[in-house]
Amino acid sequence: MTELIVPRRFCGPPSSGNGGWTAGALAALVDHESPDNRADAWPAIEVSLRQPPPLDTELTVSTTDDLAVAAFEGATVAEARTVDATLTTVDPVEADAARAAEASYPGLRHSPFPTCFVCGTGREEGDGLRIFPGPVASAADGGTRVAATWTPHESLAEDFHTYVDDVRRTSLAVTWAALDCVGGWASDLEERPMVLGRITAQVDTLPVVGDEHVVVGQLLGEDGRKTFTAATLYDPDGRVVARAEHLWIAINPKDFA
Repeated sequence: MTELIVPRRFCGPPSSGNGGWTAGALAALVDHESPDNRADAWPAIEVSLRQPPPLDTELTVSTTDDLAVAAFEGATVAEARTVDATLTTVDPVEADAARAAEASYPGLRHSPFPTCFVCGTGREEGDGLRIFPGPVASAADGGTRVAATWTPHESLAEDFHTYVDDVRRTSLAVTWAALDCVGGWASDLEERPMVLGRITAQVDTLPVVGDEHVVVGQLLGEDGRKTFTAATLYDPDGRVVARAEHLWIAINPKDFA
């Protein structure tokens, strides 16, 4: 048994944790075998969010084999497990095109969650990630795509890992967070507010602090209140850093104020 705390900095809605950060923080506690025995590479891990993660609150985490469950007052908040899955890789977008797309980010007009650590316009540089995905050309299969650039800030550096290339990288939780909201904005978050219900991510390497990355999201489909999306994070050389698939649930933002 261990503990997990979602600091207020990593909120999504004002009173609960960002789904991607929370999921990544829990994924980091799952027992697993690192691909190629690399400290910064992770297998596919699926995290289901059962209720809004409370902020600045101790969650108890129980682990068994390849499963980790975070709970508060006896109720499950989230559960994470390794899965055998081949995740969608969203087609890449050049950094110049992603940078230009940011000017059309719908959240600049209206965002259901302006406080969000990842995509909130109310967060300052060096505090939130300020990933502002705007529309780009459709993918080869016709799916709607959005893209943005992201340069990890020094405050996101994780110092307790030792890497082969001896460069500073972000935490696993921040990497998952970067893969989160871009999926939601590939749908219509402005008119159809949603929260993350499930995310499955595979991290090939952790992002390098100070390098400009490109994150791309794609709409995969909808079914009633459910929306399915994918996201891929690319490094400056166009190599895949990490990928994710999401399940979103349409909600009333007033319920998450």
